[in-house]
Amino acid sequence: MQRTQFGDMACSIARTLDVIGEPWSPLILRDVYVGINRFDQIQQDLGISRKVLTERLKWLVANEVLDRREYSTGRYEYVLTTKGTELADLLLVMVRWGDRWTAGEAGPPVLYRHHACGEISHVEPVCSVCAKPMHASDVDVLPGPGAAGFAS
Repeated sequence: MQRTQFGDMACSIARTLDVIGEPWSPLILRDVYVGINRFDQIQQDLGISRKVLTERLKWLVANEVLDRREYSTGRYEYVLTTKGTELADLLLVMVRWGDRWTAGEAGPPVLYRHHACGEISHVEPVCSVCAKPMHASDVDVLPGPGAAGFAS
């Protein structure tokens, strides 16, 4: 069976899923974001097979989400690119949802301290124009300039 080519769809969600839509990629991205950035460290933290981790890291580097940098002769670490750092922002939104709907009685497994105010907080989406809260129920979806084949 041939895999659907999400990157070819006229949809930003589909194109994002093409890059990080399988379950290991966001977890690898999370690890690199928190400083777990060497192959053996990531492999141990996630319990992922070496073969799958190699494939996912190559994919993330090829898609400019991660950079592979030599830190010692023949030894490499992975760092977020600008593109990868922006994807980490997406993970913070996922964390907010997961903390609310899946954490259970134990509560969130990780807390996030905001550098600007020093407080433990969470991400809330806001409008880039007026800075008011922005949730799915607050927007209309309209075709954009790249909307070839847009289904409304």
